[in-house]
Parts: sequence; C-alpha cells; structure tokens
Amino acid sequence: MGVKLLIQGLCQNRTVRLLDLKGNNLRAASAEALGKLLRQNRTLQSLVLEWNGLGLWDEAFAVFCEGLRANQNLRQLDLRNNQISHQGAEGLAVALKHNNTLEELDLRWNNIGLLGGRALLGFLQYNKKLQQMELAGNNIPGDVLTAIEQALQHNTECLSTLTESKKKTQILSNEIQFLKMEKGKQFLNLMGTIDRQREDINKSNRKSSIRIGQLQEALNERTSVLNSLRAKLQMTEAALALSEQKSNDLGELLTSSKLEKSEIAEKHAKELHYLHEEAGMQQAKLVRELNTANEKNLQLKNKVDELERKCKVQQDQIFELKQDLMSKTAELKLRLVQTEEQFEMEKKRFKQALEDAESLRMKEVEHMTHHLSESEKSLQERIQKLEGMRIQLEEEVSRGKAAALLERAQAEEEMVKMRKQLRMEEEQRMNQQEEKIRLLIQSRDESQVHCLQQKQCVLDLQAKNTQLILEVEGLKHRIEELYQELSGKEQEKVAEVNRARLELQEQIGHLQAERTAQEGFKEKIAALERQIKVQQNNHRESLLDKESEMSSLLEKLRLKDAEIKRMQEDEAQRANYLQNAVLAYMQGSPHRGISMSK
Repeated sequence: MGVKLLIQGLCQNRTVRLLDLKGNNLRAASAEALGKLLRQNRTLQSLVLEWNGLGLWDEAFAVFCEGLRANQNLRQLDLRNNQISHQGAEGLAVALKHNNTLEELDLRWNNIGLLGGRALLGFLQYNKKLQQMELAGNNIPGDVLTAIEQALQHNTECLSTLTESKKKTQILSNEIQFLKMEKGKQFLNLMGTIDRQREDINKSNRKSSIRIGQLQEALNERTSVLNSLRAKLQMTEAALALSEQKSNDLGELLTSSKLEKSEIAEKHAKELHYLHEEAGMQQAKLVRELNTANEKNLQLKNKVDELERKCKVQQDQIFELKQDLMSKTAELKLRLVQTEEQFEMEKKRFKQALEDAESLRMKEVEHMTHHLSESEKSLQERIQKLEGMRIQLEEEVSRGKAAALLERAQAEEEMVKMRKQLRMEEEQRMNQQEEKIRLLIQSRDESQVHCLQQKQCVLDLQAKNTQLILEVEGLKHRIEELYQELSGKEQEKVAEVNRARLELQEQIGHLQAERTAQEGFKEKIAALERQIKVQQNNHRESLLDKESEMSSLLEKLRLKDAEIKRMQEDEAQRANYLQNAVLAYMQGSPHRGISMSK
C-alpha cells in the first residue's frame, strides 16, 4: 500500500530521474500504479524493478506495458527476477514496438522461453532505439539470442551513424554560417573602402578646383614637386621592401606552424598510446583483484563449512550425553524400586532384626542418594562445558561471517577507490587535452589576427598607391590645362613645359612599373591567404579527428564502468544466494531444532 501511494505521488513529480524499487514484493495494484506513472510522468529516465514478481499478475502487467508504450522519456528499465512468462514478453514486445526512447532493457532470470524470445526478436525490426538487452537465464535458444544480438548491434550501428551525421551537419552549418559572416564582413569592408575612395576623389576634385588658381606658382615650384615625388617613390619602395619582408615572415610563420602541427600530432599519438597501455594495465589489475576476492570468498566458504561440521559434531555429542543421562537416571530409579521391594521382603521375613535392617537401609539410601547427586552434578558440569564449547563455536562462526563481510566491504571500498582514482586520472587527462586544444585554438587565432594585420597593411599600401595614382593623374590634367592655356607664350616656357611633361611621363612610367610589381605582390598575398585557408581546414579536420578519438575513448570507459557494475551486481547476487542458503541450512538443520526444543 505504501509503495502504491509513493508511485501515485510521483505521477506529477518533475525532478526525480531515477526510481529504485528492488525487492519490494509489488502486487497487482502497484503494477497498475506503475503503468499510470509511466503514462503521466515526463522526467523519469531510469526504473529498477528487480525481485518483485510482476509477471505473476497478467492483467496488471498488461497495464504496465500499456504505460510503457505511452512513455516517451524512460531510458533504462530493469525487470530481472520478475517471473515474466512468454505472454508478458509478448506484451512487452507490443509496447516496445511503439516506444522510441528506451535504450537499455534487463530481462535476466525470467521465464520468457522460445515464444517470448521470438516476440522480442520481432519487435526489434520496428524499434531502432534500443541498444542493450540482457536475456540470460530465460531458456531462450541460442539461435534466437544470436539474432537478437545482431539486431541490437545493427541498432547501435545505425544510431552511431545518425549521431555522426548530425555532428557533421552541425559542423558544416556552423562553418557555412561562419563563412557567410566573413563574406558579409568583407562585403561591408569593400563598400566602406569604395565610399572612402569616392570621398577622397571628391576631396581631390575640390582641391584641384581650388588649386587651379595656383598653377603659375606650381610651375615655378615644379622642382620642389619633383623632389617630393621622388621622396614619395622612395617611400613606396621602402613600403614594398617592408611588404616583401612581411611576406617572408609569413612564410616562416607558416613553416613553423606546420612543424608545430606535426609535433602536436606526434604528441597526441604518444598520449593515446599511453592511455591505451594504462587502460590495459588497470583492467588487468582489476581482473587480478577480482580473482583474489573470489579466492577469499571460497576460503571463507570453506571455513564456514568446517565450523558448521564442528557444530554438528558437538550437537551430536550433546544429544548422546543427554541420552546417557536419561538412561542412567532410569537405571537408578529401577534400583531404588528393587531396594524398596527387598526391604519390604526383609521386613516381613526378619521382624525381629527390624532396627538393624532399618539402619542398614538408611545407610544404603543415603549412599545411593549421594551417588546420584554426585553423578547428576558431574553430568551437569559436562553439559555446561559442552554448551560453552557450542557457544564458542557459534561465536567463531559469527566472527568468521563478520570477517567475511569486512573483507567483502574492504574489497568493495578498494573497487570504489580504484574507480574514483581512474575517474580522477581520466578527468585530469581530459583537462590536459582540453588545455592543449585551447592552446592550439589560441595559436590559430593569433595566426588569424596576424594574417588580418598583414591584410590591413596590404590594404593601406593599396590605398597609398591609389592616392599616388590619383595625384599623378591630377598633375597630368593640370599640366595639360597649363599647356593649353600657355601655348601662346614664349618658346622658352613651352620648352620648359615640354621638359617638365617628359619628366612627368617618365615618372608615370616608373609608377606604372611599380603598380605592376604591387599587383604581383597582391597575387602572392592571395596565394598565401589560400595556403592559410587550406591549413585552417586541415587544422579543423585534425581537431575533428581528435574529438572523435576522445569520444571513442569515453565510450570505451563507459562500457568498462558498465562491465564493472555488472560484475559487482553478479557478486552481490551470489553473496545474497550464499547467505540465503546458509541461513536456510542453519534454520533447517534437525539437530539444531532438537537442541532448541529441549
């Protein structure tokens, strides 16, 4: 009744994730309440119902299966030792055919049989979510079990491929969004540069209109202008030298990044090899510890058997001594009766010697009573000694049991400590791997920032080059206008203007050559950017490979933890079986029943 009320209270609960009702002897009403809980609850993910006998109530178990069919959040279900028949297995198969969330199902030690196994195999054709199902101790043929294992393996492979495809699609969508953002930023930057160039052109036009009135002074100061142009050319040459040096630096950085990537890959390979070796050593160590624990359990079982044999022997001796005591007391009573009869006969025959016979009889009676009292005392002392020995043997048995329990608890504590230590070591390794990945990402970000700085420098050089070209074109227009306006002047001024024009044309040729050289540098920079993109893609692929390897290692660790838990549960079950057998043997032994009744 209490379990039913608890289940009804949990129907509207939104916080409980795990419910363990192992060994509660649930009845039909509780099974129906569990079906209602599975229909209404939306947060429960793990349900343990071991040792309850739910399969005895067909209608209630059918209600439970209907609730399981309607449930959409349960991940783990434990139905071991519930006496589920092939009909119950068929009901479970029908329910699980429509359930798309359950991943682990434990049906060990039931009565499913051939028909139930075939029903379970049939629902696996429709359910692709279930990954693990335990069916030991159900009298299912081997071919059906192998078919079920193959279906479960197929389900796990399908789920793994689905998860991998989802991960890849998510990564591709993230990369596409990142590329879209980068393209948008580049488009905005280009639009900004175009606007700035338009503003610069407008400003230059305004300045040229302002400087038209100062053309005469510009002609007088052409030498200073030519000197300034030469200085600017020298500055552009210096900027080009700096750009070449920066491109060389970028090449060195690329080579150094390649070397660092190769070193990091080697380090990761070594660390993975080391992790595999440590996992193998720890697994071997755990196996050895389990073997030692099993040997200790066998020794303790032998000690308990020896102590039980000793107790049986002592009980047999006590029983024999009590039988001897009963026989001796009966013999003494017979002797008393015989002595009384002889005394009466002597009293009848020898009336004259009454006083002598009475004195003799009294002496004999006192002697016999004294002998009886002494024999009774000696027998009682022996019985007390035997009872003390029996108590000592029982204490030794209890001490042996306590020692066995202590050793078992110590072994479990050592297992827990080893698991904690393994988890701590794995967490430390994971933290180290995450730190290394963070450093790699930081180095990648630094290289990207450096590339952006290089791009910015190239853009600045391009802007300066465009400004120089615009200034040269403005000077051309100015010289042509001056030539048209001053064509009627003296031949000397015309000659001077022609010389200035020739010099400016030569400078324009130099500037065009420099422009072609800068275009070559632009092509080199574009090639370097493509190489950087290729290296970034390779780096991303290597990071994805490392993440997949780490996920596989985590999956292996989870499987090992599950195996250890399963072994612990089997050991606990065996210990319970042994304890129940010892208690049943102690309660059902005949000598113990006789001694307790006496």
